[in-house]
Amino acid sequence: MFRRGAPAFRRRSPTGAMLFACWGDVVGPAHAALTTPHRLSTGTLTVACAGPVAMELQHQADMLMARINTWCGEPLVARLRFVQDPTAGIRRKPAPRRNTTQTCTLPDMADESLRVALERLGTEILQTPTKKT
Repeated sequence: MFRRGAPAFRRRSPTGAMLFACWGDVVGPAHAALTTPHRLSTGTLTVACAGPVAMELQHQADMLMARINTWCGEPLVARLRFVQDPTAGIRRKPAPRRNTTQTCTLPDMADESLRVALERLGTEILQTPTKKT
């Protein structure tokens, strides 16, 4: 049986991908502010830690593994490995949008909803910042 997601899941299981995407929900906001999951390989989850939080997390490793495995619904993590990383916990914010007043207007069309959708799309394109090379 062929699965569409098979190539993507060769590198990371669906549950592992969800763990990385929902890290803040799994470990809580306090830990998520200082940690970032880096790699999950053969039951070992490598977690980057900012500052001296690694020592504290070492003491809470059993509790964190139980919490992670309960959230995943399967015994996904058997061991935690902590590494120092000053950028851990920093979530990248999307680039600020340009404040422009460019809008796209189209002439009247037979299908009014299509015209409105195309105008909205055109306005988004006009307001998207361009990358300078």
